Amino acid sequence: MIEVKNVKKSFGNKVVLQDVSAKMEPGKTNLIIGSSGSGKTVLMKIIIGLMPVDGGEVIYEGRDIVKMPEKELKELRKQIGMMFQGGALFDSKTVEDNVMFPLDMFTKMSKEEKLNRVNEVLDRVNLKDTNNKFPAEISGGMKKRVALARAIVQNPKYLFCDEPNSGLDPQTSLVIDKLIKEITTEFNITTVINTHDMNTVMESGDHIVYMYQGNKQWEGSSKEIIFSKDERLNSFIFASDFLTKAKEMSMMEANEKEGNKKLPKL
Repeated sequence: MIEVKNVKKSFGNKVVLQDVSAKMEPGKTNLIIGSSGSGKTVLMKIIIGLMPVDGGEVIYEGRDIVKMPEKELKELRKQIGMMFQGGALFDSKTVEDNVMFPLDMFTKMSKEEKLNRVNEVLDRVNLKDTNNKFPAEISGGMKKRVALARAIVQNPKYLFCDEPNSGLDPQTSLVIDKLIKEITTEFNITTVINTHDMNTVMESGDHIVYMYQGNKQWEGSSKEIIFSKDERLNSFIFASDFLTKAKEMSMMEANEKEGNKKLPKL
């Protein structure tokens, strides 16, 4: 588990995070959502340890990384996988070399061991036999899966995904969401996703933190969002008429089920 306690962050006179506390649960997809400028990207960078805090704690399994010595922090980072927005693949490297890159940098595995591990994760993300292709030769969805394979190649305990569906069509986005959720559950990873995608919120949101103007406005699951009475959250999630009607229908169905439970048996 990752726990954020009373985190504060400012840039000059601009307050970006105000006393934010939240939990990121293991074996679940934990989403950080919010509009542009809400502080969600800064919060993710702080959780990863890429940005210092002005106050508060960021606790990994009882260890506060804010006070952690640099040597210990480097060891922790070996347990972290990162899927960057846009994939951030090396254009000059093959799929195989892109996925192998973290193993080259941080392990002493033999070439054969590294290749076996690369093939394992490529197979897991349904990219078998793509080893020798270059990023320019594969689709956007395939690039995202290569980025995910690279993020999990070291068997991380923690996986961070920055806008994993950006630039993808709705159908491919659902494939990526399903894959991340499966891998999270399968390996009991603490996954944290920074996203604007409402499909991701509704389909994969095991645990959701909604940020508003530097504050944690709401925290809960995708099921609880349907019944939330938080006006700011509802305005963000159900911005379109279609989604508003979908929420109303879901609430009606839930009320009908609850009503049926209370009917006396004949």
